[in-house]
Amino acid sequence: MQSVLVTGATGFLGGRLCATLRAHGYDVIAHGRARSGCSALQDQGFQVIRHDLTGPLTSEAGRTLRACGAIVHCAALSAPFGRRQDFVDANVTATRHLLAACAGSDVERFVCISSPSVYFSFRDQLDVTESAVLPRPVNAYAETKRMAEKLVLGTSGISTICLRPRGIYGHGDTALLPRLLSAARRGALPLMRQGRARIDLTHVDDVIAAILAALQAPAEVSGEIFNISGGEALPLTHIVGQACARAHVEPAWKPVPVSAALGAAWAFEAIAKCMPHRPEPRITRYAVGLFAYEQSLSIAKAGRILKWSPQISFEQGLDETFAEFRGS
Repeated sequence: MQSVLVTGATGFLGGRLCATLRAHGYDVIAHGRARSGCSALQDQGFQVIRHDLTGPLTSEAGRTLRACGAIVHCAALSAPFGRRQDFVDANVTATRHLLAACAGSDVERFVCISSPSVYFSFRDQLDVTESAVLPRPVNAYAETKRMAEKLVLGTSGISTICLRPRGIYGHGDTALLPRLLSAARRGALPLMRQGRARIDLTHVDDVIAAILAALQAPAEVSGEIFNISGGEALPLTHIVGQACARAHVEPAWKPVPVSAALGAAWAFEAIAKCMPHRPEPRITRYAVGLFAYEQSLSIAKAGRILKWSPQISFEQGLDETFAEFRGS
């Protein structure tokens, strides 16, 4: 039975991944920082390492890690705005410490959960492949995920794979759908370019299936990056409308020029940068881009090499997500 360490196990993806790996027969070691989240994982019977990866691993944590056969690195600071140093600490320094602890260990496969935000640009981009030239990072999150990828793929002695899953949603999601619903409840949403914006999302179970495929991939797959998504580039108006209908929220749309929305975002971000702790502003440039442009990933490489393909359509995933919400 292979032992797998999952970082960020107290989070949405990490928590679901731990349960699935155990169901597939893996010996799972869960990592997290939050005391309450780690206690909950212990109550579920997981061995837990509670540690802040922005600092080097303790000797005890290092011994546990070195005995693992694989690591899935889900831990990250994910947000469209914030102090750059916080992103560097959480996404770059933490990854560096984790990789350093792998030296001389039993770890054979390191799967890094990255982000397609590294592709983001203020223009339409459909079927983007892993070989695309990366633009200037839109924010500190995209910048530091790109830096973390370079660290992972540049590490010798272990087999490494980076996955870039787009827009993860499902029961337990605290970011994507909750953010959209919160914005819809606050007031009219911006309708830019006649509602032309499209994007592909990914149900959390499809992401987990991709992680399983990466863990089981042959050694020669090392050093590869794979896009992961649901494979459907859906109009943002449709995504919002379907989520709102299930949450019994009536969305309203207001036509707004892209230039005006970006100008407002620049202003909000400038104000936030002058405030203590740089709180996330109500509008960010990244959010404007998501509402304005067409963006989708090519997942052909993952299908060809990992033999993975998404199994859950957006409608199925949304039904399942809200059915679980109602039942909880």
